[in-house]
Amino acid sequence: MKLYNTLTKSKQEFKPLKDKKVGLYTCGPTVYNFAHLGNLRAYVFEDVLKRTLIYLGYKVKHIMNITDVGHLTSDSDSGEDKLEKGAQREKKSPLEIAKFYTQKFKQDIAKLNIIPPDKYCPATEHIDDMIKMIKKIEENGFTYETKQALYFDVTKYKDYTRLSGQKLEQKMTGARKEIKTDPDKKHPADFALWFKRVGHFKNHILHWDSPWGDGFPGWHIECSAMSTKYLGNEFDIHCGGVDHIPVHHTNERAQNFAATGKETVKFWLHNEFLNMGSEKMAKSGENFLTLQTIIDKGFNPLAYRYFLLGAHYRQPIKFSWQALEAAQNALNKLYDFFSCHPEGSEVMPEDKGSKTHEKNKKLNAKQQNPSPPLLKVGAKDDFRKKFIKYISDNLNTPKALALIWKIIKSNLDYKDKKELLLDFDQVLGLGLNKIKPVKLKIPEQVKELVKKREEARKKKNWQLADQLREKINKKGFLIEDTASGPVIKKL
Repeated sequence: MKLYNTLTKSKQEFKPLKDKKVGLYTCGPTVYNFAHLGNLRAYVFEDVLKRTLIYLGYKVKHIMNITDVGHLTSDSDSGEDKLEKGAQREKKSPLEIAKFYTQKFKQDIAKLNIIPPDKYCPATEHIDDMIKMIKKIEENGFTYETKQALYFDVTKYKDYTRLSGQKLEQKMTGARKEIKTDPDKKHPADFALWFKRVGHFKNHILHWDSPWGDGFPGWHIECSAMSTKYLGNEFDIHCGGVDHIPVHHTNERAQNFAATGKETVKFWLHNEFLNMGSEKMAKSGENFLTLQTIIDKGFNPLAYRYFLLGAHYRQPIKFSWQALEAAQNALNKLYDFFSCHPEGSEVMPEDKGSKTHEKNKKLNAKQQNPSPPLLKVGAKDDFRKKFIKYISDNLNTPKALALIWKIIKSNLDYKDKKELLLDFDQVLGLGLNKIKPVKLKIPEQVKELVKKREEARKKKNWQLADQLREKINKKGFLIEDTASGPVIKKL
């Protein structure tokens, strides 16, 4: 299996640190509002990664944080705490806001058929772990203290910008654009490990005692503290959106090294943005769409999942209602294959004692496959090998989806097709195992027309057979000729 590692800027063969066991940490939501569709793209990507690892025989331990304190509106060291801003907006306490939107987030990922992590880690429940890690960073000489905060000195970590690919000078230039709230901050790129409850944050609602005074943790330290607490000082994979690379994950990586002296994360994986026009989707602005928005418009939430699988996770994808409708239509056709095929249709077998049975069997097969057969015997294994090849190549879901339709159009038996698609859906997560076959009620009049058409075909009266097919279609049914006889399906 090969995965693109943001740290090395290359696609590398993935080998876990411990046999077939994988430690996976994914950045969870900041629970001050609903997750929007752009946020949810990350969780679908991470779910496909996790499902792929499990499908390939790995045992995955998955940890996800819930940010309920410390995430400022700038993603850096300026602005308001997002939880407190949400609390002011809705006239509730920060913890009430966090509890409400955490529950809504969990409901959203359930609707998207995302496997939940082994453990959700709210930041407010891990303050002691953060303080413990900050102490290590301080003891190792990577910090300095001001009247307002304890900062990480980025100049002490020579490999600070490796993940982002920036030079420190570029990083500092960009950081200068932030509102400078602490005049004693040495470098614009330095970031807070602990904010004191003074100055700009003197009235911060959530606060705890610490060696650096009454206050609250910076946003970045929570992921470092919780990931290493549950996965160890070295673990396999850390995921998130590309927007986390230049600030959050760069700072997290620096903290990890400062506390442990190790390159804690072996593979960093990041998904690209969901765009609305030329802009990424964000929680501020008119392009803020939630999963409930599309549900209210009559879409299946899994149509959004199908839409996302149609693009590689490392490519930006443009959202449009037309594209979502196309995904819904494709998903419905896939569901129809499960609900309205032989198990949900009616087969009208020929009299096997008739002289023309074998002749018509060959004729049916020829008409069903007018061109040379797509497959050879044993092609089921070939399809499975191709699927594994695609998902093992940095999660190539577009090719995996295309393979599904090739299987459906192939001359494999329905039972084999269904078995393959259910197998592959362990990775794709489109809920195919929940689709039940629907037994059709075929009117006697339609059955009579089918019999007459079969008689016409035996006599090679193709014109009459076509006319009868049209009559059957007008009554809302479809005839599919197979080697076992005609199959009647709902049109």
